[in-house]
Amino acid sequence: MTDVRVRFAPSPTGMFHVGSARAALFNWAVAEQSKGRFILRIEDTDATRNRPEWTEGIISALDWIGINGGNPVFEGPYFQSAYEPQHREAVAKLLADGKAYYCDCTREQVQERTGSKDKGYDGYCRERGLSEGAVRFRTPDEGVTVVDDLVRGRVEFPNNAQEDFVIARTDGSPLYVLANAVDDITQGITHVARGEEHLPNAARQELLWPALGATPPVWAHLPVIVNEQRKKLSKRRDKVALEDYRAEGYLPEAMVNYLMLLGWGPGEDREIMPWSEMVPLFRLEDVNPSNAFFDEKKLRAFNGEYIRALPLETFEERCAPYLEEGWDRGLFSKVAALAQTRIAVLSEIRQNVDFLFLDEPVFDQASWDKAMKSSPEEILTGYLERLEDVSWDAESLKEALEQVGAAHGLKLGKAQAPVRVAVTGRTVGLPLFESIEVLGRERARERLRVALARLRG
Repeated sequence: MTDVRVRFAPSPTGMFHVGSARAALFNWAVAEQSKGRFILRIEDTDATRNRPEWTEGIISALDWIGINGGNPVFEGPYFQSAYEPQHREAVAKLLADGKAYYCDCTREQVQERTGSKDKGYDGYCRERGLSEGAVRFRTPDEGVTVVDDLVRGRVEFPNNAQEDFVIARTDGSPLYVLANAVDDITQGITHVARGEEHLPNAARQELLWPALGATPPVWAHLPVIVNEQRKKLSKRRDKVALEDYRAEGYLPEAMVNYLMLLGWGPGEDREIMPWSEMVPLFRLEDVNPSNAFFDEKKLRAFNGEYIRALPLETFEERCAPYLEEGWDRGLFSKVAALAQTRIAVLSEIRQNVDFLFLDEPVFDQASWDKAMKSSPEEILTGYLERLEDVSWDAESLKEALEQVGAAHGLKLGKAQAPVRVAVTGRTVGLPLFESIEVLGRERARERLRVALARLRG
């Protein structure tokens, strides 16, 4: 296929939802595998959301997950507001063809006539011949509207349950359902893959497209993404902004891999898989319609796998934004390989290596209280003395502490706890003796003295 044109049409909201990122990637995969086009269209007709920085946020987020103009399948961004003349022409055509009509009913009037706030519009203005007001599309009275969906199969909507829906406001401005259809027709869209919450809109667009003289696209409504409580991910309750994961130090390649698995799987009993291998395997028909669980723990594990697979030099470069100002690249390089095996997100690098760049460690109080229980003063004093002339390599440093611990009836695990906190400020971190080796004799001994002084009050 060379004529496939998929579209991704987000609305600026000030953040980019992981569900939107999943939809974008599914569309991107279809465009790439078919050598078609991925159309980015910004739904900017809502003035309250039409902020340039929010649009830039969408473009930046897409670029981070690899969707950008560097690939020939990318097209855009286009802006829905630019198509308003076509929207108004479409409304005029539908009115002229008798497929739409003006309506001046208020919601209160409809409720009074139907006796219920839950019933839809009753068609009161269909034959009144008004020349102004909101514009409603005339839906069929009988039969069913069918949406043939690649994910959900055949979905039927009884026409007698569909109200004559509004396609334009009283000021002539189009509503989403019409604008979307007109834009898709204008841009030659052949495939629409989006969240399942848009499925009712698809029924309306199945009516609009033929009324405007066009064949509807291929539909694919993607499963809802849910949290641990199996509730739909919500920005009010859940961590959903792609920007937050990016800031925390998730790698884009890990995020892409994980998002692609929310409703789809490549088979082959594999999950960790680069984009280039997923694209040939992806099919919208294989997407599972059941809700997809966004498991942040699993995403974190994925990210750790990707971090460990980075070339060491690349890992160091990726860590740079998360390190203290004035950090020493040469010093960091000495422990980078150790850190790479221990962090799951890049932001964790700072707490693992900041002891190297600080004049004095910042003691975590909980770590201090936990470590300074078993003969801490005796261990720190004895080790301080041994560090004066011990060979300065990790193995010798370890043997020296083993001997100090044994003299006080402690195994290495107990003996090294106060030393670790004295040197790094925390109970958890990089391998202790390699850390002490890199820190250097004088700096290590000075930290032991500082810890002793704190112990003695």
